[in-house]
Order: sequence, then C-alpha cells, then structure tokens
Amino acid sequence: MDLLNTLVDKGLRRELPTRDEALAVLATSDDDVLDVVAAAGKVRRQWFGRRVKLNYLVNLKSGLCPEDCSYCSQRLGSTAGILKYTWLKPEEASKAAAAGLAGGAKRVCLVASGRGPTDRDVDRVSDTIKAIKDQNENVEVCACLGLLSDGQAERLREAGADAYNHNLNTSEGTYGEITTTHTYADRVDTVQKAHAAGLSACSGLIAGMGESDEDLVDVVYALRELDPDSVPVNFLIPFEGTPLAKEWNLTPQRCLRILAMVRFVCPDVEVRIAGGREVHLRTMQPLALHLANSIFLGDYLTSEGQAGKADLEMIADAGFEVENAGEVTLPEHRAPSGGGCGSHAEGGCGSHEGAGCGAAAEAGCGSHGGGGVCGSVPSAAAEAPADARTDLVSVRRRGAGTDLAPNA
Repeated sequence: MDLLNTLVDKGLRRELPTRDEALAVLATSDDDVLDVVAAAGKVRRQWFGRRVKLNYLVNLKSGLCPEDCSYCSQRLGSTAGILKYTWLKPEEASKAAAAGLAGGAKRVCLVASGRGPTDRDVDRVSDTIKAIKDQNENVEVCACLGLLSDGQAERLREAGADAYNHNLNTSEGTYGEITTTHTYADRVDTVQKAHAAGLSACSGLIAGMGESDEDLVDVVYALRELDPDSVPVNFLIPFEGTPLAKEWNLTPQRCLRILAMVRFVCPDVEVRIAGGREVHLRTMQPLALHLANSIFLGDYLTSEGQAGKADLEMIADAGFEVENAGEVTLPEHRAPSGGGCGSHAEGGCGSHEGAGCGAAAEAGCGSHGGGGVCGSVPSAAAEAPADARTDLVSVRRRGAGTDLAPNA
C-alpha cells in the first residue's frame, strides 16, 4: 500500500505526515489492519526497539472532584460506585508505589482528583515524591494534579518530580462539549507550565467519546505541536453513573488504527497505551505493543486492569522485553545527556510552539477520566449496544485507599 510505505519513510525521518495521510490511516479497513500495524511497527522499532516501558499509577486522592468532565467517574455529580478518599499519607503512597516497582515499573504516576492543587497540596505531593525516591533511587516520578498555578511546576521539579501529566483529551473544537468547568486553553497552559519548568511533559487523548476522525487527528496534531515526551492514548471506559456510560464506539481494530496514527504523527515519542486497553483491545492487546512502547501495569485510577502477571507474560510472549531502570526511554536526539525522561532538544515530535504527562481516562498519568464523549451528552435513556462488554468494566476495590494488596 503506497500510503503505508510513505508513512513509514516519513516516520523514520521524523517527518510530519499530512492531515489527509493521518485521516487515511483511520479510514483503512479491518482487512488491512495487520498491514497498518506492521507498517507502524517499523517506525516503533526504529526509535524504541522491542522495549516496553512499564508505568504504575497511585491514586493519591479519589473522587469528589468539582469538575464536570463527562468521561470521568470522579466528576461532579457522578454516581459511579468508586472508591472515595482524601489524600494518602506519604508513607501510604510510597508503599503503594513499591508494589508497582517490584513488578517492573520504571515510572510512578501520582494522580489526584480535583481542579488543581493548592500550595498545601504541592507540599503534600513533594513529601510523597521524597518518600518514594528515598526508597527507590532510580524511579521516575510523574505528577498529575490538574491545572497548575504559576510557580507550582517549578516547586514540583525542585521536589524531585521528573514529569507532569495533563492530557488535552480531545480536539479544541469539541472540548466544550465534554467539559464546561475549565477550557481546552487551560489544559494547554498547564502543559506549557510543565515544559517551562523543565519537567518532562506528558499529554495525550481519550478515544471513543463519539468524536470524528477529524477530531482525533486535530488533537494528535495539537499534541505534536506541544511536543510532549510521552503521549498516553486512553480508550473511554464507559462507567455507569457518568453521562457517557452508553458510549461503546470502539472495536479492537479501531483502537489499533488510532494507535498507529498516533505513532506515525509522533514517531519518536513514548506512546503509552493507557486506560481502557483491556476493555476495548481485549485479546488483541499484544498487537498494540507493535505500536506503543509503554503501558500501565496493573490497575488504573478507579477501575481494575488485568493482572500484573498477565501483563508481563503478554510482553514476553509477544517477543518484547521490559525496559529496565538503567535504560533511557527516548531516542538519543530527544534525551538529555545522562537523563531518563528526555528533553525536547531538536524538537522530536514537533516544534515547541505552545510548549508541551496528560489526563488519562481511568488510567494514566493525567486526568481523572473514566472515558468520555466528544459531542453532545447522551440522554439518560440511551441504551448501550447489545455487544457492549460492560462485564469488563470493573471498579477498583484494592490497592491505594484500601486495606487490600494492589494489583502489580
């Protein structure tokens, strides 16, 4: 297929595809999905070999968020039966992080619900970062605390944070249809603050919210412009009790095409499969490792993932290997000398105009989503399609905020 050959050549040169080419990837048929995976896999292997970076989430504060993000189980007005608790103590968070690190995670993502941190919250998280790093010298720590005020990114960096996550989630044109309590521009501003403070920026998207192909391409091109080091790709987890509970728009093949498009547009950044992979990729998860070079290990913010042991077996069986703590994730042209997270030197995934770790719908180092829809909020009477796998949406009842052992 001429399209795929062209995209591979561009990806190996870090050249931006045209919008029409990106849209054409999303428009390919299910019959061609293996060809698409094989092509994008060449680009992934060029920049990341067969390494898979493992990340582990610790939900520092769960539920009771004042924001109205339609995709989120922690949103204002959510009736989802999730765990609700206030800030974990530093020692509790460090203990939770240790489980993920023992399972092979290289990065710990510290996430807290809410619009953004107060200065006191930044102090709490700084103490938690210190507690984790005192026990694990080489660990990367990414904070995801919502919208940042002036000076807070610098304080987090001084405390030892390596990265900050704040996702764009969807295109600028449709952002107001999923959230009204803050704006797309607010999110861009926070990613810029992280960049300016010298933190490794992490920002991604949520797919499956009823968005168009054009919306998906818009947000991925916006991400390339922001130039984050890592791009988490979340697939909506339709939680009962949220406005988007009936949105089941994804197939495994659709998810693979989305990941491939992201890889072609951002060839040399860490593409992370985040929330919803078990729900929507299901048995085709191993194919997604040929597109993304990073996943979350174990559970997410308010939902359960597959067993950590199963993740490790999947990686090995698919012919990949877990990236160890001593390896630099990003290609040499993006990584700082002696650094792990990667600088933005030379632009990698695009220029830094607008600057550039992003909200992760139920998963990631990022927003507190459980999935969402780009478009008008469906009525309460809407029915999920007959083939919706609601049995795969499981509320987290273990790990952080509970007395039960975490999944790692």
